[in-house]
Formats: sequence, C-alpha cells, structure tokens
Amino acid sequence: MDARDAARLLKGVRAAALGGGRPPAAPRPEIAESWRRMLAGGVHPDRDARSRVLSAAETEERRQTSPLREVLPLLREGLLPELDDALHIMVVADADGRLLWREGHTSILRKADRLGFAVGADWDEAVVGTNGVGTALVARRPVQVFSAEHFVSSHHDWTCAGAPVRDPRDGRLLGVVDVSGPLATMHPATLAWVSSVARLAERELRVRHLESLERLRSMAAPLLARIPGRAVAVDANGWTAAVTGLAPADRIPLPKSFGPGRVWVPQLGDCVAEPLPGGWLLSVTGERRDAAAARIVLDLSRAGSCSATVHGAAGSWSQELSPRHAELLFLLAESPRGRSAAELSAELFGDPTRTVTVRAELSRVRRRLAGVLTHRPYRFAGDVEVELIRPADPAALLPHSTAPAVIRARLGRTGPGVIP
Repeated sequence: MDARDAARLLKGVRAAALGGGRPPAAPRPEIAESWRRMLAGGVHPDRDARSRVLSAAETEERRQTSPLREVLPLLREGLLPELDDALHIMVVADADGRLLWREGHTSILRKADRLGFAVGADWDEAVVGTNGVGTALVARRPVQVFSAEHFVSSHHDWTCAGAPVRDPRDGRLLGVVDVSGPLATMHPATLAWVSSVARLAERELRVRHLESLERLRSMAAPLLARIPGRAVAVDANGWTAAVTGLAPADRIPLPKSFGPGRVWVPQLGDCVAEPLPGGWLLSVTGERRDAAAARIVLDLSRAGSCSATVHGAAGSWSQELSPRHAELLFLLAESPRGRSAAELSAELFGDPTRTVTVRAELSRVRRRLAGVLTHRPYRFAGDVEVELIRPADPAALLPHSTAPAVIRARLGRTGPGVIP
C-alpha cells in the first residue's frame, strides 16, 4: 500500500478507536495496547504535550553514565551510512526515554526539532503518546510506529522504528535505539534493520563483559591458588570469574551494597570480602546455609521494570524480574496457601496442562531467590513476610500480561475463571 493511502487508513482506524466506532481495519496488537494505555493515562490525542528538556549538563551526565556510550560507535557504524539516503535520523535514548544522542540528515533534524524530538527531550510514552522510543521501552520489544499509529495527532507526519537494548549481564533495560523520519520515507524493512543493529550492540556488550571477566580471572587466579579453603572471585554484578574449593556457578547473588571485610552472601554463607580490580574476592569462612530471608518486596508498580527485593538479617539484595517471573510471583503473593503447578498453569495460560513450563520457570525463580520459595505446593516460605507493591491504577498491573488471573486483577475481580 502507498504510504499516504496507509496513513489515511490509519487515521480512520484511530478516529474509530477514539470515538468508539467500528474501525475500517484492526490496529496492530502492540499499537492497540499502547492506545489503551494512553486513554487510561489521560494523554490528550490532539495536544502536543512536552516535559522539561534536560540541560546540557544533565544530558552530559547521563551520557557519561550510560552503558550505551560504549556501543555508540557500533550503532553509528550500523545505521548512519544509510540515513542520509533514507532521509532518516538515528536517536539513542536511555531507559527513562530521555534522548541522549541524535544524528543524521540535517533537514530531518530540523523537522525533528519542531516535534520536540531533540537531545534531552523526554519521549516516555506517558508524556508524548505512542512512539518508537517510549512504546518500545514499555513493550520491551522492537516497535514500529507509522503515521496515525502515533496517538498524538501532531506526530502523524512522522514514522519511527525503535528497538530496546538490554544489559546482557542481568537483562536490565538500558535504552532504545530508534530510526525516525518523515512519513514518505517509511520502509517496511526499517524495523528489522534497527533490531539487528540493537542485537549487535547487545552482543558487543556481552563480549566486553566476558573480556572483563577474563581480566579478573587473570588477576584472581594466583590469589586463589594460595588459598587453602573455599573462595570465589566475582565481578561487581556477581558473575563468577574463578573459584577454588567450590562447585562453579555462573553467578552469585550479592548483597545490595557491601565493603571490604566480613559479609554474608546468601549462596555461600559467611565470607570475607577483599576488593580486586573489577570485582571482589570472597573467602568463605562459615558453613554454607540457606538464605535466612525475613521479607520480600515484590514491586510491580512500574510497567516494564518489575523487581523482587529480599531483606534478611545480613542485608538486602534485588533481582529484576522477567515478565513471566513477575506473573508467577504475583500469583503466589496472592495465594498464601500456595498453588500446584496445574493451578498456576490454569491461572497463567487458561490451560491446566502446561505444567512443564510452569515447573521450569519456577525452578529458575527458586534458584535466584534461594530460601524464599518452597514447593509442594509452590508458595512463599512460611517465615517470609511478603509485600506486594501494585501500580496506583489497577489497569496498569503487568500491562502486557495475558494471564487470566492478572486480567481479573486488573478488573478488580477475584476467583477462578478465564476471561476471553
């Protein structure tokens, strides 16, 4: 379909969605989900709202601390050579939706300025509506937004394709790389192109991480050779570089903050921590014991950024949760007596037979949150206090979840049953 014909069709689809009429075609699922969020959040469809632009100093501070700075040359190499001919620009935003870098065709940069698509601007979905930066951050997957798929009408002459970039060490969302331009420059392959470059950036971050672990291993190996007991060298995120006297583990959950000296590590027990360049040497001094967790805070208040924080006698540590793990922990938090694998399968998928998937996912959760969960049935341990932080708006609870139990919770309903 010609770009202008497609734009006219989409304007009819959007008008029907806003007016409650019958659309000439169904909006794409990711666009329909975003529009529902915009309507629930009170974003005005015809008002170009903007938040305060960061100062040059604030922007530079964010640039210096952003891990995306390390892969900026790769992003430029993968995208910039084609942008002049394509009449597009490249934008790199952080996990808050703030635009940190912007490069490309000069005339398109001027057009972007008029839209407020400038360095330091806030393109969070809740501020400017459906767009390739903010919507990709919420959806946590690549998103292309064309013409009237933008919720706010002032953006209808624009097209954008954004792909999130994650930290390969812990899955944390680092930001979005986006390619945008005028309506007539849209190409259906743009999203695949941007997504491929984003994956290359993640691969580069992974290579850099492995190189840093190798440097730490070289530093720690002579020290470990002289230690008669059990010890492990880990980086600041708990990734294992070298061990002695212990079964190797890819990663060891570390307390949220600690310094040199005695420290209690959930997976190891009592240790003495000594700083190394790029990490820590943990010498085990006491007997290994399970995590004596006293309290867990399950924070589901922010879409796309769910976490579990475990508090115990020796301190606290946090884990970012995948969407599936957030769903499972929510269901268990709502069921103090516990759930069988079949019951959880029904609550997650509307199908009680998918128990293999449930057991596999819960096995991963239990490894990450040692001592917090028990099984037969699956539930939080009896001596663990559970605090569940929900979003202020019930409709914003795990917005991308299609689990029947989560849908009921959004609607304020309880009890079993599947909502179509």
